[in-house]
Amino acid sequence: MKIAILLHLLGVTVWIGGMFFAYLCLRPAAGALELPLRLPLWAATLQRFFRWVWLSVALILGSGFYMLNGIAQLARVPLYVYLMLHAGVLMMLIFAYVFFLPFPALKKAVAAQDWKAGAAALNQIRIAVAVNLALGLLNIVIATAGAL
Repeated sequence: MKIAILLHLLGVTVWIGGMFFAYLCLRPAAGALELPLRLPLWAATLQRFFRWVWLSVALILGSGFYMLNGIAQLARVPLYVYLMLHAGVLMMLIFAYVFFLPFPALKKAVAAQDWKAGAAALNQIRIAVAVNLALGLLNIVIATAGAL
Protein backbone atom coordinates (compact mmCIF):
# COMPACT_ATOMS: atom_id res chain seq x y z
CA MET A 1 0.00 0.00 0.00
CA LYS A 2 2.88 2.39 0.74
CA ILE A 3 4.24 2.04 -2.79
CA ALA A 4 0.77 2.73 -4.20
CA ILE A 5 0.52 5.89 -2.09
CA LEU A 6 3.97 6.97 -3.26
CA LEU A 7 3.12 6.43 -6.94
CA HIS A 8 -0.21 8.20 -6.48
CA LEU A 9 1.43 11.23 -4.86
CA LEU A 10 4.17 11.38 -7.49
CA GLY A 11 1.57 11.40 -10.28
CA VAL A 12 -0.51 14.04 -8.54
CA THR A 13 2.54 16.20 -7.84
CA VAL A 14 3.72 16.17 -11.45
CA TRP A 15 0.28 16.84 -12.92
CA ILE A 16 -1.04 19.48 -10.52
CA GLY A 17 2.36 21.07 -10.02
CA GLY A 18 2.80 21.31 -13.77
CA MET A 19 -0.60 22.95 -14.20
CA PHE A 20 0.13 25.35 -11.35
CA PHE A 21 3.45 26.34 -12.92
CA ALA A 22 1.99 26.68 -16.41
CA TYR A 23 -1.06 28.67 -15.36
CA LEU A 24 0.36 30.92 -12.67
CA CYS A 25 4.00 31.34 -13.77
CA LEU A 26 4.56 30.59 -17.45
CA ARG A 27 1.27 32.04 -18.72
CA PRO A 28 1.81 35.52 -17.25
CA ALA A 29 5.46 35.58 -18.34
CA ALA A 30 4.69 34.36 -21.88
CA GLY A 31 1.85 36.86 -22.18
CA ALA A 32 4.41 39.58 -22.92
CA LEU A 33 5.52 37.72 -26.08
CA GLU A 34 3.99 38.32 -29.49
CA LEU A 35 1.84 35.46 -30.84
CA PRO A 36 4.50 34.20 -33.31
CA LEU A 37 6.78 33.59 -30.32
CA ARG A 38 4.20 32.73 -27.64
CA LEU A 39 2.25 30.04 -29.50
CA PRO A 40 5.24 27.90 -30.55
CA LEU A 41 6.54 28.16 -26.98
CA TRP A 42 3.22 26.86 -25.64
CA ALA A 43 2.97 24.12 -28.25
CA ALA A 44 6.46 22.85 -27.42
CA THR A 45 5.94 23.17 -23.66
CA LEU A 46 2.61 21.35 -23.72
CA GLN A 47 4.02 18.63 -26.00
CA ARG A 48 6.61 17.82 -23.34
CA PHE A 49 4.29 18.29 -20.37
CA PHE A 50 1.50 16.11 -21.79
CA ARG A 51 3.86 13.12 -22.00
CA TRP A 52 4.32 13.45 -18.26
CA VAL A 53 0.60 13.94 -17.71
CA TRP A 54 -0.15 10.64 -19.50
CA LEU A 55 2.34 8.90 -17.23
CA SER A 56 0.82 10.67 -14.22
CA VAL A 57 -2.69 9.61 -15.22
CA ALA A 58 -1.53 6.00 -15.51
CA LEU A 59 0.14 6.15 -12.09
CA ILE A 60 -2.86 7.84 -10.47
CA LEU A 61 -5.41 5.46 -11.96
CA GLY A 62 -3.39 2.33 -11.29
CA SER A 63 -2.46 3.21 -7.74
CA GLY A 64 -5.87 4.73 -6.99
CA PHE A 65 -7.82 1.66 -8.02
CA TYR A 66 -5.33 -0.57 -6.21
CA MET A 67 -5.86 1.42 -3.00
CA LEU A 68 -9.63 1.58 -3.53
CA ASN A 69 -9.73 -2.20 -3.84
CA GLY A 70 -7.76 -2.55 -0.61
CA ILE A 71 -10.05 -0.15 1.25
CA ALA A 72 -13.20 -1.81 -0.12
CA GLN A 73 -12.04 -5.20 1.13
CA LEU A 74 -11.44 -3.90 4.64
CA ALA A 75 -14.55 -1.84 5.22
CA ARG A 76 -17.06 0.56 3.74
CA VAL A 77 -15.38 3.05 1.39
CA PRO A 78 -15.45 6.55 2.90
CA LEU A 79 -17.29 9.34 1.07
CA TYR A 80 -14.12 11.37 0.59
CA VAL A 81 -12.59 8.50 -1.42
CA TYR A 82 -15.56 8.53 -3.79
CA LEU A 83 -15.32 12.31 -4.09
CA MET A 84 -11.63 12.03 -4.97
CA LEU A 85 -12.38 9.32 -7.52
CA HIS A 86 -15.09 11.32 -9.27
CA ALA A 87 -13.09 14.55 -9.28
CA GLY A 88 -10.05 12.68 -10.62
CA VAL A 89 -12.01 10.99 -13.40
CA LEU A 90 -13.50 14.36 -14.38
CA MET A 91 -9.99 15.81 -14.49
CA MET A 92 -8.83 12.98 -16.73
CA LEU A 93 -11.77 13.53 -19.08
CA ILE A 94 -10.95 17.24 -19.27
CA PHE A 95 -7.32 16.38 -20.01
CA ALA A 96 -8.39 13.96 -22.75
CA TYR A 97 -10.54 16.73 -24.27
CA VAL A 98 -7.56 19.12 -24.25
CA PHE A 99 -5.17 16.53 -25.63
CA PHE A 100 -7.41 15.35 -28.46
CA LEU A 101 -9.16 18.60 -29.51
CA PRO A 102 -7.63 22.02 -28.78
CA PHE A 103 -4.03 20.80 -28.46
CA PRO A 104 -3.90 19.33 -32.00
CA ALA A 105 -5.60 22.52 -33.23
CA LEU A 106 -2.85 24.56 -31.53
CA LYS A 107 -0.09 22.47 -33.12
CA LYS A 108 -1.76 22.68 -36.55
CA ALA A 109 -2.19 26.45 -36.24
CA VAL A 110 1.44 26.92 -35.18
CA ALA A 111 2.66 24.81 -38.12
CA ALA A 112 0.53 26.91 -40.50
CA GLN A 113 1.45 30.15 -38.71
CA ASP A 114 -2.27 30.83 -38.26
CA TRP A 115 -1.89 32.89 -35.11
CA LYS A 116 -5.59 33.70 -34.74
CA ALA A 117 -6.59 30.01 -34.75
CA GLY A 118 -3.67 29.19 -32.48
CA ALA A 119 -4.70 31.85 -29.98
CA ALA A 120 -8.26 30.48 -29.97
CA ALA A 121 -7.01 26.93 -29.34
CA LEU A 122 -4.67 28.11 -26.59
CA ASN A 123 -7.56 29.96 -24.95
CA GLN A 124 -9.59 26.72 -24.87
CA ILE A 125 -6.61 24.99 -23.27
CA ARG A 126 -6.25 27.84 -20.75
CA ILE A 127 -9.87 27.52 -19.64
CA ALA A 128 -9.64 23.73 -19.31
CA VAL A 129 -6.39 23.96 -17.34
CA ALA A 130 -7.94 26.53 -14.99
CA VAL A 131 -10.83 24.15 -14.30
CA ASN A 132 -8.51 21.17 -13.90
CA LEU A 133 -6.16 23.05 -11.60
CA ALA A 134 -9.09 24.06 -9.39
CA LEU A 135 -10.37 20.47 -9.35
CA GLY A 136 -6.90 19.15 -8.58
CA LEU A 137 -6.37 21.53 -5.68
CA LEU A 138 -9.86 20.74 -4.40
CA ASN A 139 -9.04 17.04 -4.61
CA ILE A 140 -5.97 17.61 -2.46
CA VAL A 141 -8.15 19.38 0.12
CA ILE A 142 -10.68 16.50 0.01
CA ALA A 143 -7.92 13.92 0.43
CA THR A 144 -6.30 15.77 3.30
CA ALA A 145 -9.54 16.61 5.13
CA GLY A 146 -10.87 13.08 4.67
CA ALA A 147 -7.72 11.48 5.97
CA LEU A 148 -7.77 13.54 9.19
